[in-house]
Amino acid sequence: MNRISAMALRAGLGIFVSLLVGCATNATYDDPRDPFEGFNRAVYKFNDAADRYVMKPIAEGYDKVVPTPVDKSITNFFSNIEDLIITVNAIFQGKFHQGLTDFARFLANTTVGVGGLFDVATSGGMVKHNEDFGQTLGVWGFNTGPYLVLPLLGPSDVRDGIGLGIDALTWPITYLGNTGIKSGLTGVRAVDARADLLEATDILKEAALDPYVYTREAFLQRRKFLVHDGKVPREEFPEEEFDEEEEVPGEPPSPVPTYR
Repeated sequence: MNRISAMALRAGLGIFVSLLVGCATNATYDDPRDPFEGFNRAVYKFNDAADRYVMKPIAEGYDKVVPTPVDKSITNFFSNIEDLIITVNAIFQGKFHQGLTDFARFLANTTVGVGGLFDVATSGGMVKHNEDFGQTLGVWGFNTGPYLVLPLLGPSDVRDGIGLGIDALTWPITYLGNTGIKSGLTGVRAVDARADLLEATDILKEAALDPYVYTREAFLQRRKFLVHDGKVPREEFPEEEFDEEEEVPGEPPSPVPTYR
């Protein structure tokens, strides 16, 4: 990158940050979980624009061009790699039996499933779990901290943002020596994930009066559900009539889109 390009990039970033800070300071919000709502809404709008004009069109093209069996195999491939991270976090959370099952899924899909292209583990009755380091920190007793919307990555909070960084360090593709292959796989993963959410995002736009609030509430509820494995303590739902650590029926929907 030459000097002029570098100066232009810095200037562009400076303008972007200034706009975000301006949006964060020109409005007052009262949700204690979201003290940076002005900033978060600005990032949300940026992410929405990036999704509308870049990611969604690419995902729609991908969805039309890639045959369904191939799309499914690509999804299975990345899901199989995720089982390694899920295994580690299950063990960190003291779920040793589940961790063994998660690792058995990885072994079965990597071998019999031809490198994870086919999900033979699920067909064989091994349940797919959802664990990450953000959940691990929650199990260890760390508070969520303020709600945050991360550029391009979507809804999060301080605890999950830290967890996301640690999960990135355990993501095997991070350590590939070939930058081209690493970047290509990362890009394919993001596009494949976005393509899988096309219908869900259309429903979100139609159903939610305020998509930002809907996304925030869905994210916070879902993360709470996942940290407690569906058995959310009664104090987490003061107006509901759940018994202490009673299982909450149904998993809250995943906020969309996120590319994690």
